[in-house]
Amino acid sequence: MDASTVASVFALALFAGLSGVVIAVFSESVRAMVRRRALMLAGSVAVGATIGSLYFSEVADFIPCELCWYQRIAMYPLAVLLVMASVRRDQSMLLYVRVIALLGLAVSAYHVWVQWFPEKSNFCEFDNPCSARWVEAFDRITIPQMAGLSFVLIIATATIGLRPSAEPSASEESVA
Repeated sequence: MDASTVASVFALALFAGLSGVVIAVFSESVRAMVRRRALMLAGSVAVGATIGSLYFSEVADFIPCELCWYQRIAMYPLAVLLVMASVRRDQSMLLYVRVIALLGLAVSAYHVWVQWFPEKSNFCEFDNPCSARWVEAFDRITIPQMAGLSFVLIIATATIGLRPSAEPSASEESVA
């Protein structure tokens, strides 16, 4: 598979995940499912983004720019933390995951801005500019945009996972 096809597959997976989050906003049953599986879902996104970034650099031979490295610095620990938290069923980790993902999202947003307005930034290196567009899924979605969508999906899933359930638990009903 070429890099463009891989980027399109990752972009489709992200849009499917984001569609699920939007549906969860309006459907309590979907929200409850996301809440129960938040660690696994967010972990899948982080692991997928990590695999994607490694594919682009190690298989497709795209050289990560400085901002790409900062996004990786945020994403790679999320993959490890979320897998460990999922195995331990430690929902409290979602609070910390959101903080790291918010930092990664900020870098991704700035990276997208640099791609849109390269003349307004002096952050880029001459020989490996942050404004380079190595691949565009569906002729539009760049790698920093996919990273940003990954961070958004992790933040949204973690937020749903941290929210208390609307229906009372069995122990709360027996007290009433």
